[in-house]
Amino acid sequence: MKKIFKFCVLPVCIALSVTGCKKSFDELSVNNNVPNAVPASLLFNGVLNSMPDFPDSQKEIFSQYYLYNYDYYGNNRYDFGGGDNYYNTLKNVLAMEQQAAAAGLPAVNQYSAVGKFFRAYFFSQMSLQMGDIPMSQALKGKENLTPVYDSQKDVMKQCLTWLEEANTDMTAVITTGGSTLTGDIYLAGDLAKWRKVINTYHIRLLTELSKKTAEADLGVISQFAAIVGNPTKYPVMASADDNLQYTFVAPSNYYPMTPDNFGQNGSRKNSSTTYVSLLTGLKDPRTFVTNEPARDLVDNLKQSATAFNSFVGADPGLDLGVMYNNAGLQKYSFINRKRYYSTFTGEPSIQIGYAELMFNIAEGINRGWATGDAEAYYVKGIQASFASYGIPTGTGSFTAYFYRPGSTGTANIANYDTYNIDVDWAAYYGQATVKYTNDAAGLTKILQQKYLALFRHSGLESYFTYRRTGIPTFTTGPGTGNGSRIASRFQYPNSERTSNLDNYNKALQAQFGGNDDINGLMYILK
Repeated sequence: MKKIFKFCVLPVCIALSVTGCKKSFDELSVNNNVPNAVPASLLFNGVLNSMPDFPDSQKEIFSQYYLYNYDYYGNNRYDFGGGDNYYNTLKNVLAMEQQAAAAGLPAVNQYSAVGKFFRAYFFSQMSLQMGDIPMSQALKGKENLTPVYDSQKDVMKQCLTWLEEANTDMTAVITTGGSTLTGDIYLAGDLAKWRKVINTYHIRLLTELSKKTAEADLGVISQFAAIVGNPTKYPVMASADDNLQYTFVAPSNYYPMTPDNFGQNGSRKNSSTTYVSLLTGLKDPRTFVTNEPARDLVDNLKQSATAFNSFVGADPGLDLGVMYNNAGLQKYSFINRKRYYSTFTGEPSIQIGYAELMFNIAEGINRGWATGDAEAYYVKGIQASFASYGIPTGTGSFTAYFYRPGSTGTANIANYDTYNIDVDWAAYYGQATVKYTNDAAGLTKILQQKYLALFRHSGLESYFTYRRTGIPTFTTGPGTGNGSRIASRFQYPNSERTSNLDNYNKALQAQFGGNDDINGLMYILK
């Protein structure tokens, strides 16, 4: 998996070897010009910078939002390799907790509380990708270089416990007062917002376990009902202002797509029919913000640039050579240049967000996990997504920008044709394909709208949702490889084969018949 920014901050240990000196070794081993310990705040900042899943990565390809059409840059195959390895980041979480204690903070403090969230987040993300993983014996250093693999069920149980404890501990820290999180690039040290993030992620992780509600010791339904039913004890995100999101700042951290790399990258990926057809089938105004019309239909066949049938995505299963030729003939839509290529800071990259939370709660209520108004949450989720694009949620209009053929450069506003797009929320929501119904069809609508809202955000979450629900329908064929199958999991990192082979083989035997099989079903999918 490609990551654009990867910072790793480790505790500093200094060893000096000195001979022929009258000063004591202890005196010589201290360099007053070099810190011999990294403060918890700096380690915390490093962990935050290791956390984001940025857009324009292979993870968006796996979620079928858009597709490569040029094999020099990549392909659309589901031949999964190794999953994300967050163990170095987790070592920094451990060091952060230790340094907070060494600095004299109480046993329950802001860093220990957020540390439990980080443990739950990173261990669960690895398990969701790969299955069983080392957890209980991990992070021991030289004490244990070959940790056993914990079952995915045990990993999930422990992660849910950490999230419960993180909420309890953060509540205690807030009640005591006077604490903050220094170096917080996401929430400016606001502990109340971190508490909301913890509980919002708790809801997400419970939805990942939707196939395991019959297992009482996991407590999926009871935990979900407790969080949704007690907002005082378990506050969750109340608006997009609570999003855990990475904001790009020029010139130190550019958005992955900029005016500088447009010429090289702008036409190497085109939109996918999985995403575009869902938008156009719903007559969704987000079509005009995230995509551009297929120029062949507009320029040669004289269709309107704002007609929904002028937006066409490629079939992910197409042979890459065929897709390349069609893209060159402008038969497909491309990602909207104005929104995604015209600046160096783009839009914030949401890691855990309010709109997704609304759909997750709606899903749980639809499944009968808690009482409540699923439709109200569903509507809030759609409207939050609309608002993120500047689309009215009443009656109004917005301006669509489409890159003018033959233009040079994406930064100049003069290089775009503009169109006024009228919006009538009541008409949009009144469609039978959109309006919520409290049945299986209603669940499908929730999951479809969640998919649309997660465009460019939250890493593999759309893939994970498809994997457990089959919604939306993902397309396969020669271009997706893997025998026209959507892979079910990632393989283990190479480091496990080289340094923990015995336990690696035992884990494979216990789960997948001895093979690191990308099509094998992990526990949560059975």
